[in-house]
Amino acid sequence: MYTGVADLPLHDGHVPPWMANYMKKLAASISEVVVELYGPNKLVELISDPIWFQALNNAIGMDWDSSGSTTVTLGILKQALSQKPELGIIIAGGKGRRARETPRELAEYADRRDISTSLIEEAIYASRLSAKTDNVLLQDGYSLYHHVVVLSVEGKWAIVQQGMNLETKYARRYHWLSPLPPEPSLEPHNAIASNNRQVFVIDTTSRESYSARKTIVDIARENPRKTTRLLLETYRELRRIKPLTYWIENQDTNTLQLDINTIKKLYNTYYRPQPLPPRHIENILNKIYEENPTSIEELVLIEGVGPSIFRSLVLVAELVYRLPVSHRDPVDTPLDPFRYAYIVGGKDAVPFPYKPEYAEKVVEFLKNIVRELRIDEKTRRRAIERLEKLSSIYYRGTTSSSLQE
Repeated sequence: MYTGVADLPLHDGHVPPWMANYMKKLAASISEVVVELYGPNKLVELISDPIWFQALNNAIGMDWDSSGSTTVTLGILKQALSQKPELGIIIAGGKGRRARETPRELAEYADRRDISTSLIEEAIYASRLSAKTDNVLLQDGYSLYHHVVVLSVEGKWAIVQQGMNLETKYARRYHWLSPLPPEPSLEPHNAIASNNRQVFVIDTTSRESYSARKTIVDIARENPRKTTRLLLETYRELRRIKPLTYWIENQDTNTLQLDINTIKKLYNTYYRPQPLPPRHIENILNKIYEENPTSIEELVLIEGVGPSIFRSLVLVAELVYRLPVSHRDPVDTPLDPFRYAYIVGGKDAVPFPYKPEYAEKVVEFLKNIVRELRIDEKTRRRAIERLEKLSSIYYRGTTSSSLQE
């Protein structure tokens, strides 16, 4: 492990019920203090910050470095906040099947809680688009398996989803925060947290891919027969089968052509494309042609447009029309939250075994803070000063032993 960096490997095992109970109490108490001080929108914003989120995971005692940092922490938060509706925070979604039920769960909240229909519709659209974006428009070797929407009744939403690289068994977390940008899938992330940079990705969320994004939509809207011919030509190029029209003057010294050859090599190395486009691509192209999307968001939300279909369209834009697509890994947030693991310990006994008595003391302290915040303005200021004093002591530097004390 490098100093100041945390990876998120897949860990086996589960959280024992007694520990999960303490985690829920800690998560609820921390959330209550944040909402009392700053309001529910602030809590949503903090959850969209990968460093704060990882620190929260450590503070409640989850493994400090595992993929469960996302799945368990959000599951604990969902349970804890569902028992405190007065905080004004809604969490929908989860792992596997629960992730797919996120839109339905959000719609049910609209019936049970005083939330505007427009806000729920916006959150549902963002949920669908973020899932497609991080699985299709961004292909970085991580397959999504966990998806959660965190919504404030005051109008702020965040999305946290996680993908797993099946070869390395490491996870990557994607954070979104409202509002969506004017072009909703163009550099939309609040952050992408990981330390395993991929050598070659397809990132059409990048501004470097802007021209290609528009062309991909045009290609998809073409007559399916024409698009199929282009795809066949592209896959032949990847197999080094060149038509006569391919040979151009000074080809071997053409810088662009040399770049294209490099890209072909990378595609063949990391994606190992089949000799032909996906078998069902003609059916999907017919469906796209009928629906006639006008933006890349409309295109990617069409049922059936998955990673392999979209990757084929990217190949045409890049290898036939010679339009640049970003292949740089957009991950931008290494994680350094280990110091927060000293609050109650960790499930995996790092830095020390989970201490229920520590958790009880922290929960009681936070409950007292919340009570003081609600008494009167003078007591509120005094409580805030106590928190600030503790924070200043902590950030001046402490040893492991003093943190445990």
